[in-house]
Amino acid sequence: MRTFIFLPPDLQKKVLVFPTASNNAAVFLNAEVQQPLTSFTVCLRYYTLLTRAYGLFSYATKQGDNDLLLYKPLPNQYSLYVGGSSVTFNLPEKQVSRSRWEHICMSWDSATGLAELWVDGYPLPRMGLKKGYSINPEASIVLGQDQDSFGGGFDINQSFQGEMTDVYMWDRVLSADEVNLVWNDHTISNSLINWWSLDYEIRNYVVLKPSLFSG
Repeated sequence: MRTFIFLPPDLQKKVLVFPTASNNAAVFLNAEVQQPLTSFTVCLRYYTLLTRAYGLFSYATKQGDNDLLLYKPLPNQYSLYVGGSSVTFNLPEKQVSRSRWEHICMSWDSATGLAELWVDGYPLPRMGLKKGYSINPEASIVLGQDQDSFGGGFDINQSFQGEMTDVYMWDRVLSADEVNLVWNDHTISNSLINWWSLDYEIRNYVVLKPSLFSG
């Protein structure tokens, strides 16, 4: 008797399209987080014409809806929330996106409290928050929305509209060389979330399509 194993689809050269602003469209991710996070790196690539605030990657726990959140309050800013506290990185003028795909990696380490932001392979000055904190492993992980409650509480005025791809997460801080490898479309092993074998659920109006970007 044959046994068939169904693996998640390979999403290489695919993108998630969020066509409209919405208070219910989102992509929920499943990750093998076995123990509290004391460090992490999240990387993703996205394209949007939005100038208002929006959530990119939301990791909510029952202890706090902003236990880990990557948020874009303004075109020239990125905010990282850890345990409800936040730091905001201001981009130099030359790094502000001008209608193009943008790649970001955000990392944090509990031992030092240091947070790092890399935009298109270039680092910004490190900032600090929540030194000594650990993030609960039991989480609701969402792309394209800011969770204001566990698994929900979406606000249309904070929703992402655009395209997203190459979403990854690790339970450690990637080195500079590793970040540049990820930026250049290489994979780094032992990830919690891997775009090439993503375990996900689309809810409402989000569409998986081939990328229009040929680079």
